[in-house]
Amino acid sequence: MSADGESVDEAGWDVEPEDEIASVVEALGHQQRRWREARGLSASEFGEAIGYGEDQVRKVERGARIPRPEYLDAADEVLDANGFISAMKEEMAKARYPKKVRELAKLEERAVELCLYSNHNIHGLLQTEEYGDALLRTRRPAYSQDELEQLLAARMARQSILKRSQAPELSFVQEEVTLRRPVGGTMVLRRQLEHLLEVGQLPSVELQVMPTSCEGHPGLSGLIEVLKFGDGSGVGRGEGMFGSRPVYEAKQLRILELRYGIIRAQALTPRESMAFIEQVLGET
Repeated sequence: MSADGESVDEAGWDVEPEDEIASVVEALGHQQRRWREARGLSASEFGEAIGYGEDQVRKVERGARIPRPEYLDAADEVLDANGFISAMKEEMAKARYPKKVRELAKLEERAVELCLYSNHNIHGLLQTEEYGDALLRTRRPAYSQDELEQLLAARMARQSILKRSQAPELSFVQEEVTLRRPVGGTMVLRRQLEHLLEVGQLPSVELQVMPTSCEGHPGLSGLIEVLKFGDGSGVGRGEGMFGSRPVYEAKQLRILELRYGIIRAQALTPRESMAFIEQVLGET
């Protein structure tokens, strides 16, 4: 995990300076206020009609609160918005995710190849929901319940990349210790290992294990991630390298690819790795 307790594959990918989602949230709030006032409803009356407090209504209208799906459906019905407000549920769902997670998801959606080495925990794209929840709860200071729900929902949504009709090539290398640390307890770990065995069978996925018995390799300083895009460009990140920030220059990417390539070569083969995970599952 990162220093502040976030999953390392999500920390550090806040690569765009502007957050365009904020303007969408504000626009929805302004539109709701216009419709509410046109119907002669005060914020208090409107809130009572949809089952929410006046404070919540005013926060939504000034773009300070992202409304949940049930709020949007109720508002659409009371304001007779003909589905316009309800249609914003998908955009509002995206807006509920932290910006850095949205940015990472955008990069993953564009990628045609992903190379991912994890040494602290199971990579976010491979986590079960209960493992991810338990992992997020290790963070200190602790996340609020709303933050936990947002982060977990975003992490699970990102996993759609695994089963896309044109899925990218995904290469994962997991340190052995990540398969043995009982995050969330023994049963959570068992179900996580079973999930890894399932994901490892997907045609676009190669899952490898780096055994602890390996004396040394280029990933000992931390995680390495490289995403390659269809136009030949790419982005990568490595803990302890280049300030642990995303890099785009060809020279820096070659260094990350070199290190990942060595890690991959030193790890167990995909077939050996599946057998190893089965062995660990049997021991757990």
